Amino acid sequence: MTYLYLLCGLILLVLGGEFLVRGGSKLALRFGISPLVIGLTVVAFGTSAPELVVSVKAALAGQSDIALGNVIGSNIFNVLFILGISAIICPLVVSQQLVRIDVPIMIGISFLLMILSMDGKIGRIDGLLLSSGLIAYIFFAVKMGKKESSTEVKAEYAQEFRSKKKSSSGFVNLLLILGGLALLIWGARWFVESAIILALQFGVSELVIALTIVAAGTSLPEVATSVIASIKGERDIAVGNVVGSNIFNILGILGIAGLLSGPGGIQVSKGISSFDLPIMITVAVACLPIFITGHKISRWEGFLFLFYYVIYTVYLIMKSSQHDQLPMFSTVLWAFVIPLTLVTCIIIYSRKRTEIKERL
Repeated sequence: MTYLYLLCGLILLVLGGEFLVRGGSKLALRFGISPLVIGLTVVAFGTSAPELVVSVKAALAGQSDIALGNVIGSNIFNVLFILGISAIICPLVVSQQLVRIDVPIMIGISFLLMILSMDGKIGRIDGLLLSSGLIAYIFFAVKMGKKESSTEVKAEYAQEFRSKKKSSSGFVNLLLILGGLALLIWGARWFVESAIILALQFGVSELVIALTIVAAGTSLPEVATSVIASIKGERDIAVGNVVGSNIFNILGILGIAGLLSGPGGIQVSKGISSFDLPIMITVAVACLPIFITGHKISRWEGFLFLFYYVIYTVYLIMKSSQHDQLPMFSTVLWAFVIPLTLVTCIIIYSRKRTEIKERL
């Protein structure tokens, strides 16, 4: 029954995210917001709704590892797995707005989260600061999108989504949003409770479950959105969805969870502050040079992202089970794999920058 509840909860999360995205996207279109901004805000925030419900519920229950681990694990999963898979399917072209504005914002708030967690918790004041940052980001993104005329926005939206169907009424879209939220709340309850039971049965810590199963499960709407967008050639949506989701995860989810948490706030364990949070920051920073070089994510970069997600997951499992080969695995990873990757990326980055300068 536990596995059945886990599966049903996952299905409800995906369906809820899908309904929320559909209704929210069409309502946003009525306000003349561009596809890129829709990808960065409505689609990104909608597909992050499962993470929001799961983390808030966990924070209210005092399960800090799940509340925080879900966000950090989702951000790592979004970049390494989702962008990796999407780029393997089709190389992703990255817009200049993402490179100049949104990716630096994602990197900046990742560092902000580390600073706020230095006292060992994400309290209500931290939550208020993060939530205020989300409001400011939404206002800024919408203001940027409003620079385009309503006619241009609708034409671009139709091209991005390849939609020939007549737009549904505002009432139907509102029902989709409300129905999506209801499914998300119910699905999150089943999913989190089942994940905790399984963690206890297998002797795996709640943190590892949050960083892997819960993070990947609640990110399934992002997977579906970005992969489908990549297949259809809707690259602004594919990349914007990931970047926007990561921004929302930190500012929105942790902001709201921090505000609703008890007096003790969301506790930040040593494992998170010393390993998982630095990994999340490293992954965010790694996006910038890759996005800058030619403004695209190539297939080999997609394979590289996916490779590192597999390594990260294997490391978490081995560390949790105290596997005998963990010291050797760690030595190979830190002494050979990571340095070799860095050297390769620096060489390729330098060559691409030289090529760009020669063209200019």
